Amino acid sequence: SQAAKMKLKHNINPVLLQLINFIVLVYSLVTYIPWYILSGSKQAIAKAKQVKARPVNNKPGGAYRSVNSLHCLASVLYPGCDTLDKVFKYAKTKYKDKKLLGTREILKEEDEIQPSGKVFKKVILGKYTWLSYEDVYIKAVNFGNGLAVLGQQPKTNIAIFCETRAEWMIAAQACFMCNYQLVTLYATLGGPAIVHGLNETEVTTIITSKELMQTKLKEIVSQVPLLRHIITVDGKPTTWSEFPKGVIVHTMASVQAMGAKADTGNKQPSRPVPSDIAVIMYTSGSTGIPKGVMISHCNIIAGITGMAERIPNLGEKDIYIGYLPLAHVLELSAELVCLSHGCRIGYSSPQTLADQSSKIKKGSKGDVTTLKPTLMAAVPEIMDRIYKNVMNKVNEMTSFQRNLFILAYNYKMEQISKGYTTPVCDSLIFRKVRMLLGGKIRILLCGGAPLSAATQRFMNICFCCPVGQGYGLTESAGAGTITEVWDYTTGRVGAPLVCCEIKLMNWEEGGYYNTDKPYPRGEILIGGQNVTVGYYKNEARTRKDFTVDENGQRWLHTGDIGEFHHDGCLKIIDRKKDLVKLQAGEYVSLGKVEAALKNLPLVDNICAYASSFHSYVIGFVVPNQKELAELARKKGFKGTWEEICNSPEMEKEVLKVLAEAAMAANLEKFEIPVKIRLSPDPWTPETGLVTDAFKLKRKELTAFYQTDIDRMYGQNVK
Repeated sequence: SQAAKMKLKHNINPVLLQLINFIVLVYSLVTYIPWYILSGSKQAIAKAKQVKARPVNNKPGGAYRSVNSLHCLASVLYPGCDTLDKVFKYAKTKYKDKKLLGTREILKEEDEIQPSGKVFKKVILGKYTWLSYEDVYIKAVNFGNGLAVLGQQPKTNIAIFCETRAEWMIAAQACFMCNYQLVTLYATLGGPAIVHGLNETEVTTIITSKELMQTKLKEIVSQVPLLRHIITVDGKPTTWSEFPKGVIVHTMASVQAMGAKADTGNKQPSRPVPSDIAVIMYTSGSTGIPKGVMISHCNIIAGITGMAERIPNLGEKDIYIGYLPLAHVLELSAELVCLSHGCRIGYSSPQTLADQSSKIKKGSKGDVTTLKPTLMAAVPEIMDRIYKNVMNKVNEMTSFQRNLFILAYNYKMEQISKGYTTPVCDSLIFRKVRMLLGGKIRILLCGGAPLSAATQRFMNICFCCPVGQGYGLTESAGAGTITEVWDYTTGRVGAPLVCCEIKLMNWEEGGYYNTDKPYPRGEILIGGQNVTVGYYKNEARTRKDFTVDENGQRWLHTGDIGEFHHDGCLKIIDRKKDLVKLQAGEYVSLGKVEAALKNLPLVDNICAYASSFHSYVIGFVVPNQKELAELARKKGFKGTWEEICNSPEMEKEVLKVLAEAAMAANLEKFEIPVKIRLSPDPWTPETGLVTDAFKLKRKELTAFYQTDIDRMYGQNVK
């Protein structure tokens, strides 16, 4: 079984193991009946086995809908709240003095010199200070009015290029209220991509932070001729002399002050209608220059209506930690779900998230420890990192501690796969690991890329909570599917949300048909109110990716390949763009090869590459420094980190490890990489080789490693 494959290996004496298994069996029998009666798990097990979505008709390729929205798709969160300004006004009236947005105060900043001579900035942070729903509403109203004073007109574009923080959400709410179209750009985008986004949308005002103004905007301001106003959210910047004439820098506070003084009595503000554009979201895209996705008010509301339905008991007791880029649809949707349900949002960053994070001074507390969130979103890259860090710590334990952890881990895995819980193991063994994320997480939401079964199961076991794996695109306002909390199966993304329907379209080239048995397969098409308006100033691409059926329903052609299981849950099995035909005619799914190999302790990241002019697969690998150094030591290879990575001898050793893992994952012989290049440097969004959600940018990686590709394909392979 899949659970047996994911179990950890121990080295316990067989006789002792039999004794331990007998004790566990007795314990399980004694505790089963009271647990079954008291825990309510009877209902959870029953729910897990229920059919979650059904096709609306019996025709092949018929759309699947959630059983909770078979007859009518949901599109509105609260009656009459059909635009985002109305949703916030409703929430403000309902939760008036409740805390909404929290930020930690910086007590002290220090420069820490590393042994290598590099200087790292370290911070000591204080408690969270909170703004209530009423506070945020007033700040947003004033900011919106202040922007009007600066000349911002309804239905015109305004850009935000800023880290995830409370001011980002305040600025967004101001734009939603005044019907300004918010152009969002990732804080990690490269210069040319930022220039492209700002010029394509013809913005005259950009909202940013002091740091991003200095590090990113300063160099490119002269290339954005229409820019007139720069607003910094965190106080007055130190002026610089290279400012082009005609560009004025304001602080957010000064714009809010202008708005508070402005006489808006006679002028009726222009409120949005549901079809108006709320956000033009530039996707970092794994291919080419970023595209601006036009997302209307009704698209976002439909999307967050669908998402909220999958989070049971969502409400005022919940605390969400916001640290992913708000310019990413996953984070923006998650925060809007929280804002509309009375939850608190505490802000963080990847550098200050945990006690061990890079910017937190040793001995002081990271954000999760201080905030103790109940809800958290993460991309698989972050979960994979947590998984590897914990497993490295387990390997450093004493033999007794390690075997105890492994026994508890394997026992809990068995119990989870049957739908049972393990309260004693949770409090005795996994409590310490759970504290890494604050100790109170009740649901982890995962999206942005596929999560491996091993990592998902690890999070379930060690953090004692369900992992809601979701599937959605910027083009579907982030909504598509999310697994239900009592569904503990792995490798699937759940049933369609109540706001949309999903159908599978035949893809002949890849050999996927919606008549396939046992599961219908094909390209995933998403339909519903959450399907966006299209790409900004790109009619040709919009016509290619979006279609409208005879009933006026919009459909998004995702390019992903999925299969529907008998209970109506979707599994992503391939991607059109990842499919390469080898010289001999075999099709290789690069994503499938990477998924099979990227969870090895030795691999931090991997990109498979194949060409139709050649008969074999090659790969670029970012090795784990600790694991590769240990492998080099075992093989008697001495040298610097660069020398180890550039060594043909070490390439061969790593290839052996990859080949073993590939065989264990049942990859075909032609799918296994035959040659690799070890990269001494990690791939980060700053390098431009991965997106903000850490998805591979294949085009950029191919260009970056072109000489290595030529080398690997230029030699004969034995």
